Amino acid sequence: MNAMSAPLLLTPLPLRHRQARNRLVLPPMCMYCVDSGDGVPTDFHVLHYGTRAAGGFGTVIVEATAVAANGRLSPADLGLWEDSQVPAHRRVVDAIHAGGALAGVQLGHGGRKAGTPPWRPAADGTATGRTTTLEGWDLVAPSAEAYPGHATPREMSEEEIRQTIADFASAARRAVEAGYDLVELHGAHGYLIHQFLSPLSNHRTDAYGGSPEGRRRLALEAVAAVREAVGPDTVVGIRLSATDWAEGGLTSADTAELAHQLVAQGADVLHISTSGNVPARFPIGPGYQVRFAAEVKQAVAGMTTPGGGEPVVIAVGLIENGPQAEQVLITGQADAVAVGRYALRDPYAPLRWAHELGVTEWDKAGFPLPYWRGTWR
Repeated sequence: MNAMSAPLLLTPLPLRHRQARNRLVLPPMCMYCVDSGDGVPTDFHVLHYGTRAAGGFGTVIVEATAVAANGRLSPADLGLWEDSQVPAHRRVVDAIHAGGALAGVQLGHGGRKAGTPPWRPAADGTATGRTTTLEGWDLVAPSAEAYPGHATPREMSEEEIRQTIADFASAARRAVEAGYDLVELHGAHGYLIHQFLSPLSNHRTDAYGGSPEGRRRLALEAVAAVREAVGPDTVVGIRLSATDWAEGGLTSADTAELAHQLVAQGADVLHISTSGNVPARFPIGPGYQVRFAAEVKQAVAGMTTPGGGEPVVIAVGLIENGPQAEQVLITGQADAVAVGRYALRDPYAPLRWAHELGVTEWDKAGFPLPYWRGTWR
């Protein structure tokens, strides 16, 4: 495989001072497998993420990892709110690196959607859990307004907001200690940062609300704090829900403007999803969220990150085969493609897609050499 013949999907992706072997990303997906409730990664996490690294993903981002105990989406979530959690995260990082991928972790706080029973499969194939708040959970949010079906949260004081920003920075420092190459803030899917960004959930009148500038303040200050905490070498990203899909909520134009400001604050990567802050109906189909990534990519075109590179935009949303992923890139809609639910079914999707796209020179593609015989026809 050479630069002229390689599918764009399988060309290296520059990320600050690092380089992913390709442009396929495993996005963070909660596994709800910390049965002890202490936020510490288990053998399952080492195997799960290491397998997908060996399966050929260029970057593997570990699931939402809480910056505070009460910020966990469920008691079965990961955490980096204390130093004792770092050694187990280092095991996960080592497994990802052994598989040839860059290791990322998503740092988050659930806000008014925290403290729920973990998702579990129901008999009809749907999910149970995540629909109510566990009794006694310390639930906080920008405003004292509940997500439907959940308990009513406390409105955060400005002091609590500043502490949460410090919590993001402290967790980011622990992530660097664990060896992560990339730290991604969770600003999507109706969790705390998204709650502050959206006028549907932020009704504050102080410096953290009352206007688009006020509602963006937490996100911008958190990114700046994380950038300062991790230093110049670690990649900083943020995942955003580009739209609430609801009248009066966030729009793609809002997110495009925010993206420009986030890059100026130190973000290298913008990972674009949608929805989650309020119940909403919207069309779901192959690549249904890619157009929002394209809008963000256009908004930050020509910018240079503080690290000296161009901002990287990741698209996600029912991307389920190699030609589809390749088309997203060759049409310039994004710089990288995240593959989530499909990767739960097939951890070796990158190797399969490379084979389908005609790649035979495994070593030049950066894939694990023991799998090269899979290219034989």
